[in-house]
Amino acid sequence: MSTKRPDVGTGKDLLALALFVGLCLGIGGLGGAVTAESVTTWYTTLDKPSFNPPNWIFGPVWTTLYVLMGIAAWRVWRAADRDTARGALAVFALQLAVNLGWSVAFFGLRHPGLAVVVILALDLLVLSTALMFRRIDRLAAWLFVPYLAWIAFATALNIAIWRLN
Repeated sequence: MSTKRPDVGTGKDLLALALFVGLCLGIGGLGGAVTAESVTTWYTTLDKPSFNPPNWIFGPVWTTLYVLMGIAAWRVWRAADRDTARGALAVFALQLAVNLGWSVAFFGLRHPGLAVVVILALDLLVLSTALMFRRIDRLAAWLFVPYLAWIAFATALNIAIWRLN
């Protein structure tokens, strides 16, 4: 059975926005917890390519990306009935889980080679999510473009680190 979502501005609608953004930031926080120790220890010992950004850039970039992801998912949730949104939001949730899995593989397990496999899967899932979102809400898909660009860069960086080490 299809159910319409609440109008923008209702308490339920704003709560849903907060929950979607909070979910994404929560996944980011878990990834940060996995990453924290390795960034100041193991990661500093790795050879890195010349295009490796300074460590301070990752926090603001990821925070922005997680907020954009949450807004995009919320827009899809709002724009479509349950049956229409279900598949797109399931792929969205899967890419969030794989996103966390990359942090576990690279920083938690300290295994850049395994992380390459995970990030390649993430690339495909993020692209799939954006394409599925596009069918429901074009702006939601556009909100995924910075994420797509960043993980493409992160994929190149991950591969370079793996090859150098």
